[in-house]
Amino acid sequence: MSGKRRRVTILGSTGSVGVNTLDLIAFATSRGDADVEIEALTANGNVALLAEQARKFRPRFVAIGDASKTEELRSALSGLDVEIGGGASAVEEAGARDADWVMAAIVGAAGLKPTLNAAMRGAAVALANKECLVCAGDVVTDAVRKAGGVLLPVDSEHNAIFQVFDFERPNRVSRLILTASGGPFRTWSRSDMASVTPAQAVAHPNWSMGAKISVDSATMMNKGLELIEASHIFPVPHDKIEILVHPQSVIHSMVEYVDGSVLAQLGTPDMRIPIASTFAWPDRTPTPSARLDFAAVKQLTFEAPDATRFPSLRLAREAVERGGVYPAALNAANEAAVASFLAGGLKFLDIAAVTEHVLEEFGRRNGPAKLSSLEEAMAADAEGRRIAERAIAAKAAA
Repeated sequence: MSGKRRRVTILGSTGSVGVNTLDLIAFATSRGDADVEIEALTANGNVALLAEQARKFRPRFVAIGDASKTEELRSALSGLDVEIGGGASAVEEAGARDADWVMAAIVGAAGLKPTLNAAMRGAAVALANKECLVCAGDVVTDAVRKAGGVLLPVDSEHNAIFQVFDFERPNRVSRLILTASGGPFRTWSRSDMASVTPAQAVAHPNWSMGAKISVDSATMMNKGLELIEASHIFPVPHDKIEILVHPQSVIHSMVEYVDGSVLAQLGTPDMRIPIASTFAWPDRTPTPSARLDFAAVKQLTFEAPDATRFPSLRLAREAVERGGVYPAALNAANEAAVASFLAGGLKFLDIAAVTEHVLEEFGRRNGPAKLSSLEEAMAADAEGRRIAERAIAAKAAA
């Protein structure tokens, strides 16, 4: 890694994954393990942190998704030799710029176009945005294949599978096992979950993550989205992908082979480990992460997920079975419902209820549909959001 300068773009540099990526890059470059030039950094609205990162890492280009904050960013970066852009088109431009390795860490469907731009250039795309594959998996993977690039999964679960999956002999794989912490309400009853607050939902027991993904973990929708994502990354039928609750978050996922062997990747719950795996791929690079202390862990436990208390798992399976544009509608509904919950509009259990309503309504309006373009995915996303917003408004008025 230290023998060649690498040009890097980070889409979503002010979020949890983006911050950890820059921390890892700073660590690697300070040790001489990597020679890195930052091509572009983007954020949605955090001007202060984006400006701080730009002054430290000196990218060629910075973009703020919230166009109304463009002048604020220009002022914050006054005197720095850097190109500045604002709005969705500027973030999309960041994905299209000439970088060897692109961290795609924008949360939600907003990351779709800039990530696809990077894929179409043939870059090595480190994918931390699961919604890209959920909403438009076939489109993204086709773009990667046609451009001769590579898709490197960053989510700890998919990264774990990636590290132990035999891509040369996928027919020797009998199933994938995605592990889940179970979130903060793993042992709570449905009646107890009815009064969950946003503050409780974002307090993940093992991982430090952003608000949206923390809520997805609390509802277990994140695991449903990961199931859909895994079906696009790995050549395994979706009915051969299972979910297993593992509260300690030490085993990050497993691959079972036809001979009964099960290979697992283990590590501390630190996102810098899977980020480092994609950053150095196919090599390895040191990280500042704490090492796994097996004696301290003492025991590893497992349990089947409860689809009755966590209906999002069932909804995700229904969406992937229907295929086409249905996963895009599922994701849109969930994003809208989570945003409303975090803003104090919906109750916690209403998140899955709204999502289920959207899938049912979407299904009545749309027959079977093969996803063949980004435009189809975005149309399904928009329709899913419209249905969700009406359902949210109806619950608020009730």
